[in-house]
Amino acid sequence: MRAPLSLQVVPSPASAPAAASARSPAALRSLPLPLAPAPQPHELWLAVCWPRLPLEALAAASSGSCLAVVELQQGAQYLVALDAQAERAGARVGMSWAAASALVPQLSARWREPHAEQRHLAQLAEAAQRYSPRVSLMPPDALLIEVRGSLRLFGGAAQLLRRFKADYLSAGTQPRLALAPTPLAALAGVRGARTFCVLEPARLIGALAPLPLAALGWPLESLERLAKMGVRSIGEVLRLPRAGFARRFGVELLTSLDQLTGRRADPRRSFRPSERFCARRDFSYEVVEHERILAALEPLLGKLFARLKALQCGIVELDCRLRHAHAPPTRCVLKLTTPTANPQHLRALLKERLATLSLPEPARSAEILCGELLPQHSSSHELWQPGEQGGGAGAPCTDLIERLRARLGFEAVHGLAIHSTHRPEAATRREPTIAPVRATKQRPAAAAESLRWAAHRPLWLLPEPEPLTEAPSGLPCRHGPLELLGDPERIETGWWEGTALARDYYRALDRRGVQLWVYRQRVAPHRWFLHGIYG
Repeated sequence: MRAPLSLQVVPSPASAPAAASARSPAALRSLPLPLAPAPQPHELWLAVCWPRLPLEALAAASSGSCLAVVELQQGAQYLVALDAQAERAGARVGMSWAAASALVPQLSARWREPHAEQRHLAQLAEAAQRYSPRVSLMPPDALLIEVRGSLRLFGGAAQLLRRFKADYLSAGTQPRLALAPTPLAALAGVRGARTFCVLEPARLIGALAPLPLAALGWPLESLERLAKMGVRSIGEVLRLPRAGFARRFGVELLTSLDQLTGRRADPRRSFRPSERFCARRDFSYEVVEHERILAALEPLLGKLFARLKALQCGIVELDCRLRHAHAPPTRCVLKLTTPTANPQHLRALLKERLATLSLPEPARSAEILCGELLPQHSSSHELWQPGEQGGGAGAPCTDLIERLRARLGFEAVHGLAIHSTHRPEAATRREPTIAPVRATKQRPAAAAESLRWAAHRPLWLLPEPEPLTEAPSGLPCRHGPLELLGDPERIETGWWEGTALARDYYRALDRRGVQLWVYRQRVAPHRWFLHGIYG
């Protein structure tokens, strides 16, 4: 069968004025909205905006005073954020500081700090990753979160929004939320409407139509040109001819419209938190007592524990730096044996470590830095306890070791590792990890040989071999002649390095019953030395 013919009606010259009048703003509002391909059904974006983020980033949102954040724009100071009391008094964002201070005499101001806002927004993004791993930053004051896969986990969109807002309100922030099938639509909804929640792609364009064009974040010049044409809403700009709009305003804005409605894909770069943690707090008063220092550090520790919980990571090193007015910073370093995120354990260790410090002068601020964030593997107890039938050896007492290090210092408690060498004074080395004595960096055969000889050698070696006198019978003397036990262990090594060593080691027993480890030089003058003592 032949395909049916399609007819095209060409307007006559007499109908040209009518066609021109159809392009007027009033006529554009009456035209039907264009149909757009439906967005991917598996995506649902949550946009979160913090209108008072410049104020919250300065930790001044809950001060209770009439406060504003100002920024220098074109040589004058303008308000960029206000607290609730300043808004009730009549001040508004965008007013000049001169007009706002005349209207509200009790209004106080603080300068805007963009770097503090970036850090605060990154912290908010880290907290948002508990709802979805796909979190994108939208500076200066918003986040985009893809939550389609999280709806079932939280019991639907309404429950997710309620839970999300409650969590951030409890943290001292006041977010605005919007849901939409595309990222730009959610962002326009959160900035252009009080409530915006669209779950079905078929209803997206109808919900976007009444929103003002300013919600799209386009350049001010383009918004002014469209306003002169009578186009002030998203619905009106969507009714404009595509070719003419691209020719007059650029392909970038047309692409933005296509991404807004889902006609074109809009990939977003996911936020990746820093692999380090760093937080600082200035004290409102000088602190000397250790208990007050620990209480002043509590907000910083709370941020650290929240991040570790969100990322399911632990730390093995924590560095707390207390800064003074005239003296160098005082460092309080904790080094742990295993990655941990236990708040009670870390607080107890920090308290022990702070108790050993003496401050040169009162502390004015504190900074917490941690090492690399490491995955924390959950462990479970064995069915059989150590000593019972089927029970193995107990786990190392890491809590005791870390508490001793916090109280005595990191260098006071260390582990031992066997090194592949025949020289006894170099056969064991200190290492920070507390673990059973083990052979490191050697071949399996050499490791087995080192472990075999280690079983016959004392763990207590003298820092330097102690010379012994020799009896007329040729035996070494220490509180009298020593009794040699068993055959000697001959060690000859180091000749290829220019530090030749040739010794015959013996087990010896003195008159008090103490077992000693002595050796005799195999080259002249054949002297005896005490090198170790058995336990």
